Amino acid sequence: MSAEYVLEPDNGAHAAPAIPGLSGAVPTSTEARAKRRIAALEDELQTMKEERGTKQRKTSYYVAQGRAIRRAVVLYTSLESLVLENDRRYDELQGSVDGLLVDTTTQQDRLQRGYIAFTQTLPWLHGKLTSLDTEDCQDMMKKLKKGADAARGDDTSTLKDLIATWINQDFRPSALLRPDDKQLRGFVHDVCGKLLCPAEWDWNNDRVKAGIRDRTSEFIVSENSWPLFLYENYSFDDSNLEKGLFQSKILIQAFKAIYTSPSSAKEVDGDGNGADILESNRRARRALNQVKVKTCVRFALSSVSSWRTIDGDFDYEVFWNNIVDFFEDVPGPAARRRVAQLLEWWTRKIFGKNHRQDLTPEVVSKMSVTALAEQRRAQEDAAFDSE
Repeated sequence: MSAEYVLEPDNGAHAAPAIPGLSGAVPTSTEARAKRRIAALEDELQTMKEERGTKQRKTSYYVAQGRAIRRAVVLYTSLESLVLENDRRYDELQGSVDGLLVDTTTQQDRLQRGYIAFTQTLPWLHGKLTSLDTEDCQDMMKKLKKGADAARGDDTSTLKDLIATWINQDFRPSALLRPDDKQLRGFVHDVCGKLLCPAEWDWNNDRVKAGIRDRTSEFIVSENSWPLFLYENYSFDDSNLEKGLFQSKILIQAFKAIYTSPSSAKEVDGDGNGADILESNRRARRALNQVKVKTCVRFALSSVSSWRTIDGDFDYEVFWNNIVDFFEDVPGPAARRRVAQLLEWWTRKIFGKNHRQDLTPEVVSKMSVTALAEQRRAQEDAAFDSE
């Protein structure tokens, strides 16, 4: 072998000068090479940790944000369906000559209203859907759904316990409900049966009660009837079906338990003029326009042990849509005004009265913060004069 290709042994003391050869490699210290490999591995490990941390933060954020979806947007509809309907409408508008949509179906309108509520509840969402690639977008939607379903599970569990307590306190049934057991609820329990009974039937009529319990064809309990628990004082006026609808005590209790705190559900008799809150608080308006509570209360009163869409002849998803349509798919301005009045009533019940408009300068001048400020100024003036 030619001498020019022979490298001097690396004794670890220092790097040798470059020696011509096939590889062109320059001898280096074993220790130096090991240190550089360790440093490279440490950099790689740090990068992996940062990426994992970023991914975990994103996951936690999306899951936490997703909890609002089942509470304020949709209870059943998939998030992808909402996005696809908005895309479909935009594509149709882009292709239309006059900039108008052709006739849409009730289901399509419901999906679009859901998408609008979706983007109002999560204002950052629309931008993310535009900027993320397909894989990241799907991953985000999956995490949002995880948070949404977790919130629904938490809320149904909460109401399962609380509704038993409320019914035992308010109705004092002979057979007390157990918070941890749903087997004796539903139509087998006299109070739960009364609250679940379609409002147009008289639960106190033995024939009606027996027909419902035996599930005869004459007494089919379905989502096409408003249950009695939705009505104020749990009473029904067949000459005015809208009177008292969605104004029952148990609905107020359930709403407060989920959206404010379980302890706040103890106070449901307060009232006041909350219209100013309704106008100025977008979060309050979003909360009041949702209908999840009505559906969850029905589930908590039933004997069904786990969440599912169909309970006998009762379809919860259609029930949900019926309530949504009551508030959003109104036949005209008169019905719209009644809906607005109902939402104002809910605002007063939930948030009480806002008295800030009564804090005039004259009233504020007599309060302790202003009084103390004036006293301090007077003390400073007195100290200055004494000098």
